[in-house]
Amino acid sequence: MGRENGRDGLSPNGGVTGDEVPEGFRLTGRAVVGRKTKDLIGRLSEETVAIIHHENLDRVTAESLVDSGVRAVVNAARSATGVYPNQGPFILTRAGIYILDGVGEAAFEGIGEGDEVELRGDELFKGGKLVARGQHLGEEAAERRLRESRAAVGDALESFAKNTVEFMHVERDLLFSTLEVPPEVAKEIRGRQVLIVVRGYDYRQDLVALRPYIRGEKPYVIAVDGGADALLENNFKPDLLFGDMDSVSERGIRASRRVLVHAYPDGSAPGLERVRKAGVESARTLPAPGLSEDIAILIAEQCEAELIVAVGTHVGLVEFLDKGRKGASSTFLTRLKVGPRLVDAKGVSKLYPTRVSPVMLLALVLAALIVTTAIVYSSQQMRDIFNLLAIKLRLLLGI
Repeated sequence: MGRENGRDGLSPNGGVTGDEVPEGFRLTGRAVVGRKTKDLIGRLSEETVAIIHHENLDRVTAESLVDSGVRAVVNAARSATGVYPNQGPFILTRAGIYILDGVGEAAFEGIGEGDEVELRGDELFKGGKLVARGQHLGEEAAERRLRESRAAVGDALESFAKNTVEFMHVERDLLFSTLEVPPEVAKEIRGRQVLIVVRGYDYRQDLVALRPYIRGEKPYVIAVDGGADALLENNFKPDLLFGDMDSVSERGIRASRRVLVHAYPDGSAPGLERVRKAGVESARTLPAPGLSEDIAILIAEQCEAELIVAVGTHVGLVEFLDKGRKGASSTFLTRLKVGPRLVDAKGVSKLYPTRVSPVMLLALVLAALIVTTAIVYSSQQMRDIFNLLAIKLRLLLGI
């Protein structure tokens, strides 16, 4: 597996850094196939090529693809349609990941899980036979599309605002209805601070910045879907996992103390089967309209949380469109209901960066030296040991 061209313009992982594909360029790898990108992330590695169907590739998914080390991404759909400025393609190309865009259904019809595939410019091969054609999307083209879509974002904003208002009457019950929260969850939350973790923009950095708060305050922690994995990465475990369970690992499901599956208003909950397969039989369901992250906030509000701190929640136009949402009625209604009790921690890592200044580092070293010196001079035994070490050092150096 690998590439068959050593010319300039290639990234360390075998991708192409510019728009032009070097003559004779070939990239090979083992295919990992899945229409839902988030379902195949865990199966990717540096030896693989992802075969996906993901229109308007979003930032969070792109960052997960980069973290996986995948060699290339073959997208049956268009990674950037120009409807809004999605950053996914630019993030991938900047990381040197090769993108073959818009190949259509032929990729899924001709490629199976684990097949050895080869990319040659705009073409996808298996066993030496052409399977599909698309368009290589390089860094310059991805950046150009991003700029063009930013210039046209006004149309997307107008449509988004219109849909938000139109769907308001469908989800307005969020303001007045009572959620079917399990009594044990309500009891545990009442009077406590609650931390809600969603795997959204900059969630990693913000969660790291909140470590002192989590350790000091010990809030009740609610993970929304993949937020459970984000917490585990930072050595924290969720008190409650809530969501439709489509983007959380089995490890995240099993590590959560309680599991509550977000069901449709009619009571159906497709995610419950996945939780059962993960070995968690005690999971319950909660039917409600709207986004899982919004319902998680409403759970904390209804259970009389003292304060609600949210990490990774979606609040901007691009973030909602990245999630495939045409409007934000449930989010608008949720924040209207919860009011000042909700603290959005988005960007806290930028407000309080976790860098250690040279002055602080020097002070720490000096403090350690003072403590060590005090210990040595207060103990005859320690002084004897250090004197012996000093004698041996002089003998070794011939002093």
